Amino acid sequence: MLLQILTLLGSLAMFLYGMSLMSGGLQKMAGNRLRIFMAKMTSNNFKCILTGIVVTAMVQSSTATTLLIVSFVNAGLLVLGRAIAVIMGANIGTTVTAWIFALSFGGGSWSIATIAIPLMFFAFIALSIKKYANLGEFLMGFALLFLGLSILKETSTVLLDNDGVRTFLSTLSGYGIWSIFLFMLAGAIITLMLQSSATATAITMLLVAQGYIPFTMATAMVLGSNLGTTVTSNIAAAVANQSAKRTARAHFLFNLFGVILTLIFFKPFIKLVGLTVEALGFPNPVLVNFSEADPATQESLVASLPYSVAVLHTVFNVITTLILVWFIPQLVKMVTLMVPNKGEEKETYRLKYIGIGNIATGDLALNSAKMEVAEFGKLCRRDLGYIRAAINAGTQDAFDEADKKLIHYEEITDNVEREIATYLREVSKNELSIGGLARIREFYRVIGEMESLGDSGETIGKILARVWEHVCRFTDQMLERLNHLLDLLDAAYAAMDYNLSTPLVELTDIRNAEEAEAAINAYRDTLRNEHLTNIEKASYPYETGSFYMDVVNCLEKMGDFIINISQSVYGAKTV
Repeated sequence: MLLQILTLLGSLAMFLYGMSLMSGGLQKMAGNRLRIFMAKMTSNNFKCILTGIVVTAMVQSSTATTLLIVSFVNAGLLVLGRAIAVIMGANIGTTVTAWIFALSFGGGSWSIATIAIPLMFFAFIALSIKKYANLGEFLMGFALLFLGLSILKETSTVLLDNDGVRTFLSTLSGYGIWSIFLFMLAGAIITLMLQSSATATAITMLLVAQGYIPFTMATAMVLGSNLGTTVTSNIAAAVANQSAKRTARAHFLFNLFGVILTLIFFKPFIKLVGLTVEALGFPNPVLVNFSEADPATQESLVASLPYSVAVLHTVFNVITTLILVWFIPQLVKMVTLMVPNKGEEKETYRLKYIGIGNIATGDLALNSAKMEVAEFGKLCRRDLGYIRAAINAGTQDAFDEADKKLIHYEEITDNVEREIATYLREVSKNELSIGGLARIREFYRVIGEMESLGDSGETIGKILARVWEHVCRFTDQMLERLNHLLDLLDAAYAAMDYNLSTPLVELTDIRNAEEAEAAINAYRDTLRNEHLTNIEKASYPYETGSFYMDVVNCLEKMGDFIINISQSVYGAKTV
């Protein structure tokens, strides 16, 4: 018995580790492209929902998607209403995992777990090749996940297949409406303990497929797991800014309202699920009592019940989204009340790796400075989100809010530059090699360029303020061009971040930054020529075009600052 229990726990650990490995491999393969895709696909609620579905189906984790959304909101790259829509899509996307599990549980002599062991061979080969290491990680995670699920199913069947367990579960199922709450609580607790709603869904499939619990109680467990999964995003948002906290609260409210609606209309909901399952060609789990059915019907139900749970999971999330998508503004108001504004409190930034009170020496000091400069680069990149918000602002109030952020971030970049410079001066007082002194000089150049990036954001804000003051409006085409230029800048920032964070010994060249800068300059030239043509044709007022090109030139100048940073970093390598 002890060996069986340990085998059960080991298979559960294999399942969880496989899921983590598979999700991690997928996210690494997607890389920065995933963030760019999400940034582009959030212009309306429909696109946001679609983005949530696609990204979650790709990374096989609604938690990963939600955490990414919280970070987007924390960085000011996504407004709260759009973030809620993405989370709605993520809840639908996570049902893909349930369908994959259903295939593994499916009846017959074959399941996905059959190919798990052979797949490990190909995963090992891919892991051995650096270029395909992320693919290998994904394949190994996939294999471990379904191998663990298969062992979990076999072991749990042996442990649970006794009269005592069946009697206990039957007793829990006999309290009417209270049984529903008990199994909801069980689903939430399992999800909280394992930090995975997918695992809770797999356990639910296992219990219902073997006839340990009726389908109605399986429904309750799925509802509970949908509540439990919101805890992770709320924990992640605990140290984030106000907007990110609101996003996490919105995730909780969305799932809570969905559960409440389902409980209110529980019988019609169960009936709808049963009819949907029947329409797919499976026995209706609501109409058939497992314990009273004949052996042939029982066998058919065992094979179909995992699919019934997948249908249940999908119907719940789709219906909840279809209803609540019309109430996003109300959800925004509710979470604003839950996380109220704290007066005029401003976002602050604290250095993470260096401090004046305890100056390190030698290489340790230089490494700490390098890590802090890399963090400074990420801070500058965050400012790009506020520039985008200011350019695309549809109202004066929206622009004023974004402009305040640009002004505030200019102050932050000034302060960070000053604090890092002070640290570097103190480090310089210690005995350093010629190479160390050269690196410090490069750090000075880098933080100077970064401070200029902060100034650029405020400058663009001033130009846009004049646009609003003169009652000018950029055309849709102008906004499209500016947003594309911002995308090119974001790619340049990504290259800069990579070059800043990569150890000098591994930084072989900066072609990524050079190519990004070339793309910005080429597009700037295209816009200049296009602008001259439009002025000749009087496509828009000259004053509007003048403001437009001022913004274009400022953005292009930011590209110059960004390439200068990569050149300075690489310059330190050649000393």
